[in-house]
Amino acid sequence: MTQELIDLRTSILEGRYQDALNIVDELDWMSKKGTLRTIKSYLMRLLIHLIKNQVEQRLTNSWAASIRGSVVEILDYNLKDNKSSYYVNLNEWETTIEEIFDLAVGEASTEVMEGEYTPFELLEMIDKSQIFTTTQTFLALTYNYSLKDLPAAVDRTLIQLPGGEEWTSGRSKKK
Repeated sequence: MTQELIDLRTSILEGRYQDALNIVDELDWMSKKGTLRTIKSYLMRLLIHLIKNQVEQRLTNSWAASIRGSVVEILDYNLKDNKSSYYVNLNEWETTIEEIFDLAVGEASTEVMEGEYTPFELLEMIDKSQIFTTTQTFLALTYNYSLKDLPAAVDRTLIQLPGGEEWTSGRSKKK
């Protein structure tokens, strides 16, 4: 990025404004790409924990914190500086989820039941459409709640997951 800034300065000083605008567009694209990469990283973490939850039929404090944190970070990165538009709109998530789903299964296979299953076995065990629906439910919260109110909304949704009621009452610790 340093070279682009040097080129931008040079273009402006030399009066080559179209070149300067092209560099600004390139910098904007690089920034957006970085933001989308970060969003996908948090989406991956969300998917991994939803897969673990579905297979193991339980919810731990650690998983809940990871899901909550992922959803909050997705909102924080997805909301543009103008606070009224998003990098990824609500109706655009399915493609992104589909792109990284198999990667998430591979990562989850190292964690589910302490790595007992290969990604191929795990893929056969999970209900992909249910994972997609649950993921979309959590992502939809990011369009309806502020950063301040989102954690509580996520927690209310976590209760609906397998093991969620036990988690909320603290019974999951006693098993």
